[in-house]
Amino acid sequence: MTQAPTTPPDAQHFDLTALPAAARYKLLTATVVPRPIAWVGTLGADGHVNLAPYSFFGLMGSDPPVVAFAPGDRADGTPKDTALNIPPGGEFTVNMVSAALADAMNATATDFPRGHAEPDALGIPLTPGVKVRVPRVAAAPAALECREVQTLTIGRTRIILGEVLGLTLRADAVQDAERHHVDTAALDLIGRLGGRGTYAHTRDTFTIDRIPFEEWRRRQ
Repeated sequence: MTQAPTTPPDAQHFDLTALPAAARYKLLTATVVPRPIAWVGTLGADGHVNLAPYSFFGLMGSDPPVVAFAPGDRADGTPKDTALNIPPGGEFTVNMVSAALADAMNATATDFPRGHAEPDALGIPLTPGVKVRVPRVAAAPAALECREVQTLTIGRTRIILGEVLGLTLRADAVQDAERHHVDTAALDLIGRLGGRGTYAHTRDTFTIDRIPFEEWRRRQ
C-alpha cells in the first residue's frame, strides 16, 4: 500500500499580491527550483551575436515543440538586447549549460553596454546554426534552434514563446539515434536555484516507475 504523504505541522503564507516585486522574486526563485537555464543567442541589427542566460525558462510542449523564456528589462526599464533582437517570427538559439560552461555562462550575465557582442568580448566560440541564422555555442552539449511564435506581456513580465525547429546534441550523449535515446547524465547540465549565484547539478537522480491503475488497485 502506498504511504500517504504527511502534512507539515506549520505553514507560512505569503500574499504575493501585497508584496513588492523584489520580495516576490526572492520567494519564488528560492522555491521553484531547480530551473533550467536558457543561454539565449540572438542576432542584433548590426549582425553581432548577443548571448545571455535566463532561468525563467521551460519546455511547454512537444507537438509542436515549444519553449518559453522571460527576458526582463534593464534597470532603466528598457528591453534587454535579447528581447529587442527577437521580433515577431524572429530566430534564436537556446544553448543548454553544462557544468563546464557555468563560468562562461555567468560571465555573459554581466551588464554589457547595449549592442555589445558577449561571445566576442569573452572569447566564446560559436558555430553556425542548421535551421536558423543564429549561431549556437560550439561547446554547448545541447542547443535548440527556435523561431518566435508569440510574445506575451503581462504587467512587466515578457514571455517569448518559440517553436523548436531543430536540436543539436553532443555525439557522446546520443545513446541510440534511431530510437531517439539520450544519455541525459552525459550532458551534465546545471540548474538555477535561489539566492545569489546558487546552482544545482543534474547528475544526482532517482527513478520512480509509473503504476497503471489496475496494478495500483491490486496493491491496495
